[in-house]
Amino acid sequence: MFVYQESGIYHVFNRGWNHKQIFYSEENYRYLTEKIATTKERFGIDVIAYCLMPNHYHLLVQQNSEIPVSKWLQYIFNGYSQAINKQEGRKGTLFEGRPKHILIEGDKYFQELIAYIHFNPVAAGLVSEAAEWEFSNCQEWLGKRDSTLISKHIVDSFISKTEYKEFLKYYSEIQHEKILDKFKLEGS
Repeated sequence: MFVYQESGIYHVFNRGWNHKQIFYSEENYRYLTEKIATTKERFGIDVIAYCLMPNHYHLLVQQNSEIPVSKWLQYIFNGYSQAINKQEGRKGTLFEGRPKHILIEGDKYFQELIAYIHFNPVAAGLVSEAAEWEFSNCQEWLGKRDSTLISKHIVDSFISKTEYKEFLKYYSEIQHEKILDKFKLEGS
């Protein structure tokens, strides 16, 4: 059985049951971000990067206490699921099982993962640039918005806003090339 460890950095993600949506309105996104913001300190969590998508989410977090990340996730997403079920007049599970998690080790992967998380709405065709998606903290990483949903001390110690902007542009170009190559292969 996996055990979350204090000081560990984790990429946590999950999607809606049967790939169905988990956010039905802008208020749903705001409700969840508020729930994350108001509980992260109590559970000893630093939010490094996040992106909330219509049918899934990505969180990059650091556990800073003995309370495992899993307890925090259970708390916020059980409450969120109950609220959505009530709102939509539905019963049952909202998510495809328990959240998946990856322990992050190494700066290179860390930087690519942050860009991957922020680039999700672009890859899904929801926006043309990562910073346009309101329900991620890409704007905070770029210095375009202040928020309590980012651990500034981690961000500031890792990469400058200018360097991240350049890396995100580079990452976007690489992903664009991969998409074009995929279409070339499928169209051949």
